[in-house]
Amino acid sequence: MKYPLLPLFALALGLAPFSSSAKTPDGKQKLVLVAGKPSHPPRMHEYNAGMLLLAKCLAQGAPDLKVEVVRNGWPQDESVFDGADAVVFYMDGGAKHDTVQEGGARLAKIDEWTKHGVGIGALHYGVEVVADQAGAQFRRWIGGHYENMYSCNPMWEPNFTQFPTHPITRGVQPFQIKDEWYFNMRFMDGFTADGATEKDGTKFVPILVAKPGDEVRNGPYVAPKGPYPHIQAASGRPEAMMWCVERPDGGRGFGFTGSHFHDNWGNDNFRKVVLNALVWISKVEVPSAGIESHVTPEDLDANLDPKPPKK
Repeated sequence: MKYPLLPLFALALGLAPFSSSAKTPDGKQKLVLVAGKPSHPPRMHEYNAGMLLLAKCLAQGAPDLKVEVVRNGWPQDESVFDGADAVVFYMDGGAKHDTVQEGGARLAKIDEWTKHGVGIGALHYGVEVVADQAGAQFRRWIGGHYENMYSCNPMWEPNFTQFPTHPITRGVQPFQIKDEWYFNMRFMDGFTADGATEKDGTKFVPILVAKPGDEVRNGPYVAPKGPYPHIQAASGRPEAMMWCVERPDGGRGFGFTGSHFHDNWGNDNFRKVVLNALVWISKVEVPSAGIESHVTPEDLDANLDPKPPKK
């Protein structure tokens, strides 16, 4: 028996465009970058400018990847997601996270995408969700998330000196840069910064790892200021500020806790590790030297949100 209406029904639900090997009509893999609404003072949380800059860099270093940028939050026209191999969110998180709006309808859509192998990524504030609202989904999609009062968000300058052998680290050289690097993430049980592991078919790899000193653990954190006793009690423990997963559904995911400061995209290694991740979750081969790109001061000044001056 044939069911000719099923494809139309699936399309109406937003499920049909996705598959484990989705490609655009011209045969390219497709990545959708979703930038949040304006937030924070100038040159901080520049979601629109950041995503547009990353897209420009991908055009330089990964021209075979089709990149769509959605500005100012979840799109009114969701057809932009049609045929996507990966979707990445860079936006305000917590209860305001765009993915948790519409009474859970968006979470359900993304969950269906991932069942078809679509990659999911999150940058900075975009890795934070309310635990009982979307924590289980984010642990399943990208391996972990920021949890208020469990994770912490100090301003500090980790020194990343060693990297695992992984496509995301190709061409990345040691670097040190000040940012609001979140740590003590709420990972899926068994996942830590100590090294790669696998659980229930999900492969986890910590990508950017460093040890916060006691002066970092003792705070202040950005909000709430802390210190939190459980953060202090973990003195000397390495922490993962970027990680990735390969899911049993065939999809990939990553989280990156930096990028509070827009100008950090001007650092070649900071930028490259994220560009590599964007390409990797889209299932495009990362070159041996990583994704090469060039950023000028003019590029960093482009597309900034109109914001009141910092007081």
